[in-house]
Amino acid sequence: MKALRFLAPVLIGAILGALMGTFGQCTSGTCPLTSTWWRGAIYGSVLGLLFALSSLRS
Repeated sequence: MKALRFLAPVLIGAILGALMGTFGQCTSGTCPLTSTWWRGAIYGSVLGLLFALSSLRS
């Protein structure tokens, strides 16, 4: 159960980041968050990980 509480925010963040990278692409390609879908997924999963770690402590 604890693994699900830990992995769910990471997976949700990765999915949302990938969607942002897919649909929010910048035209120049220099935007670090939205230049590619996989980079958006990495940023989203890191934010989900930080959220999961902060909620585990409280």
